[in-house]
Amino acid sequence: MPENASAYLAEGPRVGIRHFTYEDGAEFTARARESKALHQPWLFPPRSVDAYAAYAGRLIEDRTKAGFLVCERDNGAIAGFININNIVEGGFLCGALGYGAFAHATGRGLMAEGLGLVVRYAFGAMGLHRLEINVQPRNAASIALARRCGFRLEGFSPDFIYLDGAWRDHERWAITSEMLPSS
Repeated sequence: MPENASAYLAEGPRVGIRHFTYEDGAEFTARARESKALHQPWLFPPRSVDAYAAYAGRLIEDRTKAGFLVCERDNGAIAGFININNIVEGGFLCGALGYGAFAHATGRGLMAEGLGLVVRYAFGAMGLHRLEINVQPRNAASIALARRCGFRLEGFSPDFIYLDGAWRDHERWAITSEMLPSS
C-alpha cells in the first residue's frame, strides 16, 4: 500500500488510484469475500489469492488492459477497482471499463471520485479518446455511477455478455475526452 501521495498515478481529496500489484492479493481477496453479497449477480472478482494472481497478471502484463485500485488516501485501504479492458489504439483510442466497490467503501462517493480520476488519466497519460461502460439494466448502482461521472447512455445490447451462466442484456454508456469539463 502506498504510504505517500507520490505512489498514486492521480489523486483526489479522498482517494488515489494506482496500478494493481501482486502484493495486493491478500487485501483484495479479503475485500472481495466481504463484498460477495454486494457484487453478485453483477460481478465476480477473485476471492482466492491464486485467482487474484492470475487476474492481476492479466491486468499487469496485457497491453490491452489497465487495472487501477481506488485507495483511500488517509489509510491506503483498497476501496474498489476500475479496469480498462479491450484497449484499442490507432484510430479508435478506446477502452471498456469495468469496476466494483468493496462493501466497506460503498455510499461514500469514493468510487465516483476514483472513476473521475481514472477517466482523466485515461484521456491524459494513456492518450485514449473514448471509454465505454456496459452495464446490466437492473444494476442501478452501476448506472448511477456512470451517470454521476458524465457518461451518456448510447444504446442497448441484448444478450451482450455471458455472466453467471447466461447471456445478459446490457446498456451501453460512454464518455469521450471532449465531454470532460476543462479544469
